[in-house]
Amino acid sequence: MNTRTTRALALTAALAATLLVTAACSSTKGVQYPAGVPVVEVNPDERGSVAGTGIESQDLVAVTDKMARSILAIPQIANATTAPIVILDPVINDTRFVIQKDIFLDRIRILLTQKSAGKVQFLARDRMAALQREQQLKQTGQVTSTSDPNVVAFKGADYILTGKLTGLPTRTSQGISDYVMYAFELIDARTSAIIWADMAEIKKQGLEDAAYR
Repeated sequence: MNTRTTRALALTAALAATLLVTAACSSTKGVQYPAGVPVVEVNPDERGSVAGTGIESQDLVAVTDKMARSILAIPQIANATTAPIVILDPVINDTRFVIQKDIFLDRIRILLTQKSAGKVQFLARDRMAALQREQQLKQTGQVTSTSDPNVVAFKGADYILTGKLTGLPTRTSQGISDYVMYAFELIDARTSAIIWADMAEIKKQGLEDAAYR
């Protein structure tokens, strides 16, 4: 390849690159974020710029923090000589919002496990199928066991923790409003007595609705 041909190829490549840059600049002219809207990290307990009148992360954090503190303060927990055993019963969602409702009980359980210093124990009833399979494997000798596999050692619960989310929406030509009551109860599994109950109330209003999935 002679010098003249090399120079011609280099000039052609430079021209092509210039045209690509010019096209890219013209296609994003006037666009604030050519590469897309930047992601901003927000603390879960803070209200973000993308928000609606429904149940959001800051509500979850505030409500579950309050419930965990309230449960730890009752005599049946604070003064117990033996840690009470608690199981979870699914939350009832009676609001217009489609949400992962059981995240409320999950967060309360984690907070109590972390902060109760062993004063509360939870049973993994949602993992019962896996626990029963493991017990059967031990009983049939397919896996080893450090104790008698024929003795049922699954514990029973002292209390059941459950809750209900109730909503009261209002919509007019001027906007929308949503009131949500977060109510939780700790029920004696032997007597069905409600030994603890607490609630939180949050009301929001705005001009537009938001999609919750």
